[in-house]
Amino acid sequence: MTSFQFAPEYVRAIAPYQAGKPIAEVAREFGLDEAGIVKLASNENPRGMPESARHAIAQAVADLGRYPDANGFALKTAISARYDVPLDWITLGNGSNDILELAAHAFVQPGQSVVFSQYGFLVYALATQGAGAQAIEVPARDFGHDLSAMAAAIRDDTRLIYIANPNNPTGTFAPAEALADFLRQVPSHVVVVLDEAYNEYLPAALQYESTEWVRQYPNLVVSRTMSKAYGLAGLRVGFAIAQPVLTDLMNRIRQPFNVNSLAQAAAVAALTDYAFLGDSAELNRSGYEQLTQAFEVMGLDYVPSFGNFVLVKVGSDDAAGSRVNLALLKQGIIVRPVNNYGLPQWLRITVGLPAENTAFLSALKLALA
Repeated sequence: MTSFQFAPEYVRAIAPYQAGKPIAEVAREFGLDEAGIVKLASNENPRGMPESARHAIAQAVADLGRYPDANGFALKTAISARYDVPLDWITLGNGSNDILELAAHAFVQPGQSVVFSQYGFLVYALATQGAGAQAIEVPARDFGHDLSAMAAAIRDDTRLIYIANPNNPTGTFAPAEALADFLRQVPSHVVVVLDEAYNEYLPAALQYESTEWVRQYPNLVVSRTMSKAYGLAGLRVGFAIAQPVLTDLMNRIRQPFNVNSLAQAAAVAALTDYAFLGDSAELNRSGYEQLTQAFEVMGLDYVPSFGNFVLVKVGSDDAAGSRVNLALLKQGIIVRPVNNYGLPQWLRITVGLPAENTAFLSALKLALA
């Protein structure tokens, strides 16, 4: 059988996730020098990983002949201390993407429904399809989550809701009061995954402690990643905090050794590197201002962002995003088209180092011209 019709229809219907173009691929495709390419496509920390993590990795290398700690005791202990939660409230993931997938497979049966927002992180739709579930995509409000509409969209067969805060790719943010009100409306049999991949970039005035909601709501899962502000994107470390009734289920289907030894060691060190986190957030704030001020001068619309990226409109026709993206690639600038989110006129730009932002803005002026 060559057509693979034996595979479930919901699997064959999945469009694979398209990651940001690697630097090496762009260099090959356009005949460019890798050293001169600027990548602002994947919301990575432009500072790279902290020295504390590098040192921890160097020490852990000697033990690579052995399997990682399958239960991640040292990392769970560090997370437990950082967020003041018991060890059995923690699930480790191969990046937070792993956590999002685990939630879909642990809590949803084929045919049941999952609620998420239009312009929500694309993995929500992919995880829903992978579980054979039905997607309920709620129209966005001002590019962000319409929490009232999402609460109203819950059906009797709904088992899972995804909320990204701040949201990727639009950068929008739902205040703590709005989220708290939403959680009060969700039936207890529906699991809410609060995806906080960009939480560390929020200004102090907007910070809230979502683990307090976990204590109150047994149906809440808070998902975090160390790929963004912590600078460990290449190591793939994520984790979830939830009450044991949920973490037990996720850990039953979690792959053994899903976080490798070097990743665990680096994450333990980075988790309490507050100086690195603070400097990264400050660099992001100044870089965001550099980009958005230039967009205003250039007369370009953008969505105010609370993450380490910004969504900018680069034209009025549906080919604009692809056209400008190609022009940027030819100049050695990698950004993220968002056609697959239904935003063909827009590009998502990761905030980079000052020189990287400057190079992008110069290339953008030429691409628009």
